Amino acid sequence: MEKEKVSSGNIIDFKVLGRILQFITPYKGRFYTIIVLTIVLGFLAPARVMLIQYTLDHDVAQGDYQGMVNVMILLLVMLIAQSGFQYIHTYLSGRIGQFVIRDIRIRLYEHIIRLRLKFFDKTPIGRLVTRTISDIETLADVFSEGLAAMAGDLLQIVFILVFMFWEDWRLALVSLSTIPLMLLSTYVFKEKIKVAFNDVRNAVSNLNAFVQEHLTGMYIVQIFGSEKREYEKFKEINKEHLDSNQKSVLYYSIYYPVAEIIAAMGIGLLVWYGAKGVINFKETGITVGKLTAFIMYVQMFFRPIRMIADRYNTLQMGIVSSSRIINLLDDTEHLVQNGTHTPAAVKGDIRFDHVWFAYNDVDYVLKDVSFEIKPGETIALVGATGAGKSSIINLLNRFYEINRGSITVDGKDIKDFDLVSLRKNIGVVLQDVFLFSDTIRNNITLGNQEVTDEMILHAADLVSARKFIERLPGGLDYNVMERGATLSVGQRQLLSFIRAMVYDPKILVLDEATSSVDHETEEMIQEAIAKMMANRTAIVIAHRLSTIQKADKIVVLDKGEIKEAGRHHELLSINGYYAQLHKMQYKEAV
Repeated sequence: MEKEKVSSGNIIDFKVLGRILQFITPYKGRFYTIIVLTIVLGFLAPARVMLIQYTLDHDVAQGDYQGMVNVMILLLVMLIAQSGFQYIHTYLSGRIGQFVIRDIRIRLYEHIIRLRLKFFDKTPIGRLVTRTISDIETLADVFSEGLAAMAGDLLQIVFILVFMFWEDWRLALVSLSTIPLMLLSTYVFKEKIKVAFNDVRNAVSNLNAFVQEHLTGMYIVQIFGSEKREYEKFKEINKEHLDSNQKSVLYYSIYYPVAEIIAAMGIGLLVWYGAKGVINFKETGITVGKLTAFIMYVQMFFRPIRMIADRYNTLQMGIVSSSRIINLLDDTEHLVQNGTHTPAAVKGDIRFDHVWFAYNDVDYVLKDVSFEIKPGETIALVGATGAGKSSIINLLNRFYEINRGSITVDGKDIKDFDLVSLRKNIGVVLQDVFLFSDTIRNNITLGNQEVTDEMILHAADLVSARKFIERLPGGLDYNVMERGATLSVGQRQLLSFIRAMVYDPKILVLDEATSSVDHETEEMIQEAIAKMMANRTAIVIAHRLSTIQKADKIVVLDKGEIKEAGRHHELLSINGYYAQLHKMQYKEAV
C-alpha cells in the first residue's frame, strides 16, 4: 500500500480558505453576528481593566466608597454581558462549523459516488474514508477554534495596544520589551508544530487506509497465515502515528513554559519600572491604578499571543484538510459525464463498433472489438482469464469510458443516455456478490421505495429462492451482516439474481453467474436463467461451456481481440479457439 505524503506548505493558502468560506454563504447572517460579537468581546476585556484603573485612582484614592461600589456593579454587569456574548459567540461558531462540515460532507460524498470506477482502482478506500470523515472533522476546528478565535485574539491585542499607548506610552514600551522574544519563540513553535501536525495527518490517513484494506481482506490474511507479518506492518505504521503525536506533545511542553517565563519577565520589568514611577509620581504621573492596569494588560496581551501559534496551526491543518477535500471536489477528470436521453422503453439492440479500451490508457485490454446483439438475442462471451470479457460488461454500463470506437443501445450512443436510465435497463449478476450489512429486503431494493415486497417475492419465485428466504428468521427482514457473512455463497448468488430481476431489465448480464454454486443449485438456476432471459437481450460470461451451447451467438475473445464468433456447432466445426477450449474442458470433466 502506497503511503500518502502531503505538505502543508509555508503559508496559509488563502485561495483554499476562500473556497471553504463559500460554504458559509447560507449562514451569512449568523456569521456576521459572530463578527460583531468578536469586535465587542475584543473591546470589553481591556475596557474592564480601564474601569478598574479609574476606581483605584479616583474612588479608592479619594475614599469614595459609593463610587467604588457603582464601578464594581458596572464591572459585574460587563462581566455578565461578556460571558453571555462569549456563550453566543462560541455556540454560533460551533454551530456554523457543524452545518458547514455537514454540507461539505454531503457535497463530497455526492461527488465521490459520481466518479468513475477508474478513480477507485487507483485510490485506497481508506484514504477516501479519511477525506470524508477525519479531514472534514478537522474543518470543524477551523470554525470553532481557528478563524473566529484567532480573529478575536488579534482584535483583543489591537484594543489592548490602543489602551496601553493611550494611557502611557512609556509603560507600554516597557511592557512590550519582551515581545521580540515571545514572537521568536512563537514562530519557532509554529514552524515545529506545523510539521508535527502535518505528520500526524499523514499518519492518520495511512493508518485508516491500512486498517480498512486489511480488515476487508482479513480472509486472505488468515488463509495465507500472514497475521504476524501484517501485524508487524501495522505496528510500524502505528509507531509513525505515535512518533508524530509525541513530537507535537514535546513542542507544546517546551513552548508553554518558555512563553510563561517570557511573560513573567515582561511583568517583572513593568513592576520594576512602574514602581519607581509611582514613587516619583510628581515627575512621572504613574499611579497605582495605572500600574495595576498595565499589569493586567500585559497578562491579557500575552495570553492571546501564546494562543495564536496554536490557533494558527489549527487553522493551517484545517487548510491542509481543506486542500485535500477541494482537490477531490475539483477532480472532474474522473467524473462520469451524464447524458440526457431517457427512453420510455429499451428494446435491447446493442452494438460495439471498433471499440478500443485500456484501464491505464496504455495497455489495451480490448482491441478493435465489434459485434451486435439484436433485441431478444443471447450472446455468450468466452475466453481465457484476462481476455476482456468482464471489460465488455463494464463498458456497457459505462463504469469506464472507451478510448476509441462507440457503443450504442437501440442506435443511441450510451454517452448520450442518462446513467440512471441506462443502468436501470441493464440487470447485472456478478461472480463476486457484494451485500451490505442490512436486511435482505434493503439489499435487494437498495433503498428504492418503489420496489414492493410482492415484486421481491415474484422475482424470488422466478429464481426459485423464495423457500430459502422464508426459512430465514424474519424472512425479508433477516440481516445478512457485512458482505453477507451469514449466508452461503450460493445463497448470496441467488440474492444477486433477485436484485437484478426485481427491476425487470430489458438487458440481462450474467458474469460467471453460476460459478460459485454447486451442481444441484446450478441446475435450478439454469432453469431460472432460461425464464429470466425470455424476451430479453442477454450477455452471458461463463467458463462452463455447457451452459452456453444454446446461445444465439458465441464470441471467442483472446487477449482483447475477437477470434471467432458463431453458434456452438459452427465454432466446433471450424476446429479453432472455441473447439480447443471445448476439448480442454471436456478433458477436465472426464
